[in-house]
Amino acid sequence: MLTDREVISTLNMLRNEHLDVRTVTLGISLFDCASDDFDRFATRVHDKISRYAEHLVATCDEVGEKYGIPVVNKRISISPMAVVGAPFGPDEMVKAAQVLDAAASNAGVDFLGGFTALVEKGMTKGDMALIEALPEALATTNRVCSSINVGSSRSGINMDAVALMGDTIVKIADRSADRDGIGCAKLVVFTNIPQDVPFMAGAYLGTGEPDVVINVGVSGPGVVKKAIDRAMATKSRSLGDIADVIKRTAFKVTRVGEIIGREVAERLGVPFGVADLSLAPAPQVGDSVGEIFQSVGLSSIGVPGSTAVLAMLNDAVKKGGAFASSHVGGLSGAFIPVSEDLNIAEAAAKGILTLEKLEAMTSVCSVGLDMVAIPGDTPATTIAAIIADEMAIGMINNKTTAVRIIPVPGKKAGDTVSFGGLLGESAIMPVPAGGSSEQFIRLGGRIPAPIHSLKN
Repeated sequence: MLTDREVISTLNMLRNEHLDVRTVTLGISLFDCASDDFDRFATRVHDKISRYAEHLVATCDEVGEKYGIPVVNKRISISPMAVVGAPFGPDEMVKAAQVLDAAASNAGVDFLGGFTALVEKGMTKGDMALIEALPEALATTNRVCSSINVGSSRSGINMDAVALMGDTIVKIADRSADRDGIGCAKLVVFTNIPQDVPFMAGAYLGTGEPDVVINVGVSGPGVVKKAIDRAMATKSRSLGDIADVIKRTAFKVTRVGEIIGREVAERLGVPFGVADLSLAPAPQVGDSVGEIFQSVGLSSIGVPGSTAVLAMLNDAVKKGGAFASSHVGGLSGAFIPVSEDLNIAEAAAKGILTLEKLEAMTSVCSVGLDMVAIPGDTPATTIAAIIADEMAIGMINNKTTAVRIIPVPGKKAGDTVSFGGLLGESAIMPVPAGGSSEQFIRLGGRIPAPIHSLKN
């Protein structure tokens, strides 16, 4: 049970520090909807999603109102569509995305994730069809999100898939050029993708998951910053002391998130899955991961010392959250999405945070290069090489890494792009010029898994 002091502290978080439950995500398995007849498949998919998600939004609102804790997003994740829809070609995959979008719209959720392919060792016909469908599928839907896993620490990196994703991202940007390439904001390329992520755009429901399940994503970067500021104001603190403050704060935030998630699950009559501990920022003052760096003495995120601070932050969040919940999953740590965090976006606009420094920081954060806008004329092979570098960090370090990169058509480095809502806005970050990665990317094949993958 929470003590009186913890209750008062939590109320202060709600009133002054932007504490919220960032997402409650309903996972729905679609394997029992499989059929080689598309119309039958589409009907089964729409009916199952509608049946289980019918009361999701209302239930989240009721539970949030009961505790006075807003649930910002209500979302759905599904089984990987490349597997569920394996019999179908690209045209049917586009139609499948539109069926999912309609079901998500009827349910009133913000996003639906799981238009997904797992291609770390090779690509099936279903995988190829889904990837080929992505430009049209993401351009003609509003809520559907996609993730493609191209590598793992056990399998290595599928460089044929990496090259294909470089080409595909350019096509997606071109297809949604009238909206600054926003289709790319709904696509994440992963290595070591978890099966229970509640956050978009990477959410999908893995093959080892229940038929239906609730996963919750907590947030609270503003809460962590305020806790550090209070601790620093009372007396001189060491970095060890600050890490302990972060850990204790993450414990409280996770407790709140799990309470909400479990009650929603109970009311819907489905199992509770995991709490994802990730510090997910929003593009507003007071809800920024970047501001935490300033609270511990750096003038800005991106200056020397940023990677060390992020490592400490990520570790402390995991330790505190893991003590608060027996069912921690998803990504769990600190996100550094450029456009979605006002402070990080400002550092990028000033040139303090560069693409190279951002990549270095991803070696210790929860995800990777997230919501990074780059010039629209960036070659597909360069984008593929950026993906390959990020996948290598994840593969070697046995962690999840991802790339959500947006080549903005018609814009160059230093221009500004606005995606709206939680996606925020950002300056276009320059990509290192003067060389080419094309010959390397065109070699294809697989980069072998590291020696530490042989664990059995």
